Amino acid sequence: MTPQDRLVDGLYGLGWAGVKKLPEPLVARLGRTIADQTWKRRGKSVLRLESNLARVVPDASEARLRALSRAGMRSYMRYWMESFRLPSWTPERIAADVRIQDAHRITDALESGRGVVLALPHMGNWDLAGVWVTSHLGHPFTTVAERLKPESLYDRFVAYRESLGMEVLPHTGGSAFGTLARRLRGGGLVCLVADRDLSASGVEVKYFGESAKMPAGPAILAQQTGALLLPVTLWYDGPKVMRGRVHPPVDVPETGTRGEKTSTMTQALADAFATGIAEHPEDWHMLQRLWTVDLEPRTADLEPRTEDRA
Repeated sequence: MTPQDRLVDGLYGLGWAGVKKLPEPLVARLGRTIADQTWKRRGKSVLRLESNLARVVPDASEARLRALSRAGMRSYMRYWMESFRLPSWTPERIAADVRIQDAHRITDALESGRGVVLALPHMGNWDLAGVWVTSHLGHPFTTVAERLKPESLYDRFVAYRESLGMEVLPHTGGSAFGTLARRLRGGGLVCLVADRDLSASGVEVKYFGESAKMPAGPAILAQQTGALLLPVTLWYDGPKVMRGRVHPPVDVPETGTRGEKTSTMTQALADAFATGIAEHPEDWHMLQRLWTVDLEPRTADLEPRTEDRA
């Protein structure tokens, strides 16, 4: 492990070990301070967030975009502060602080024995939503995690999410899809963050009027297993509450090839995500390149940047 890897791993370890021991008001202030200082430095991640938000709010002035990116960094840091403390939250607190609209769409399908795929963008706190599913709905689920570097950091994330009641599979390695399909055929629940393609086989969609690629997995799983595909969006509502919406299901088209069906379903997911993001852009934590035009190589920038490797 390189010195930089050890530093990164140590900082995350300190967060999980130390932040949950601090008084909550202090943690909230700490998160806002870190977010504001990061925003003021105008680094690559902040500028990328601002560029992404410009697609979401195309008529926004420069001042409006800067205000949105500042709020976005605060929301993103709130996600981390909550995540560091989440293992100590009680089921009662989670039930009180998380309010999900139209959750019956999940429970009705599961009670009928049908598998469910929940697909989410990088909004709000998806880990908190997952804990709400396991504790409040009382249903375990399976998810997929990107392999992070250093490996010890990936192991920390897996252990953290498993401690919250999730079954976590690695994104790479080839066996995740088969395991997810088996869980769904058995009437299980799968949750996938699905607004950024991490493979070479993403589906092209129109997203806020521009071309982007999103994972094909949610649509293919629904086709192959008969599971119900439900988009979910999340946002913060004040200092305590996180809200969410379970959007209407994305149905499998009756006609077309598998590729055509996958394309249609993935576009429907993108449209649902875009609806939620447009309503709460400050809670969309997309600090990486997403749109196709931003991913194209440029002669003056041949080396991959940090956000491209995230």
